Amino acid sequence: MLMSNKKIRVLVAKPGLDGHDRGVKVVARALRDAGMEVIYTGLHQTPQQVAETALQEDVDVVGLSVLSGAHMTLVPRIKELLKDNGMDDCLLLVGGIIPEDDAEELLKNGNADKIFTPGDPLEDITGYIFDQFKEQTGS
Repeated sequence: MLMSNKKIRVLVAKPGLDGHDRGVKVVARALRDAGMEVIYTGLHQTPQQVAETALQEDVDVVGLSVLSGAHMTLVPRIKELLKDNGMDDCLLLVGGIIPEDDAEELLKNGNADKIFTPGDPLEDITGYIFDQFKEQTGS
């Protein structure tokens, strides 16, 4: 449970072979500017690396940026590893090029809490995160 005086800790990761990181850096900066503590893992992270870093950094949110088309493999695997590490309550957000049908399936199956796509305002991302923790803390 997040304490009201604790900053929200967000891990931002680029899983898989995708080498495009401009967008994820923009999102990371927006989260930081909104008052969150942001850890960026860099490019080419394996699902295991993402889950291990999330555990080590004790994050509240994991944000994945996936532009490679491998989201239907990477996202469920990361969700499974987070669960295996006892991080069931960690918010898992996915951003990138995610077809609508795939987004619906990821959400329906509980593999992602929210999907953001290019063009979504940065305020929607920060607002969604703040809203989730507002509900959990009752503040």
